[in-house]
Amino acid sequence: MKHPLLEAYIKNNDYGKMIGMDFTVVEDGLIHYTIIIQGKHLATPLAAHGGLIASLADAALGVAALSAVCKENKVVSTVEYKISFISPAFSGDELLAIGKVESKGKRLLISSCDIFCKNDKNRLVAKALGTFNAYPAEKAGYLL
Repeated sequence: MKHPLLEAYIKNNDYGKMIGMDFTVVEDGLIHYTIIIQGKHLATPLAAHGGLIASLADAALGVAALSAVCKENKVVSTVEYKISFISPAFSGDELLAIGKVESKGKRLLISSCDIFCKNDKNRLVAKALGTFNAYPAEKAGYLL
């Protein structure tokens, strides 16, 4: 079972539901996020919009950080992140984003993310690196 803060995040993340992302916590600080590229995600007749890939990266980076601090009753907010787009994602592609905490301080966390196309020999689609601020869950409106 997921931690109550992760369950609350799932319940309240309407954006993630709208675009069809789903995640699994592998262990604290390591998550797998998935999405299948659909017609509504396309920017051209064939390729996914870069904003969708960026959303997947931000989610993977952030949930990795969240999974590392939720047992401390903390949540995270994105301070900054950088993404490098390496290859396009196409309609029908199943993407796997692997988010991992690289460094965890008292307040700041650094996460990395690699996004692969699972149905195309794990072709690398994007890489991202982000900084996250950990703070008490109550300040974000979570009352657990």
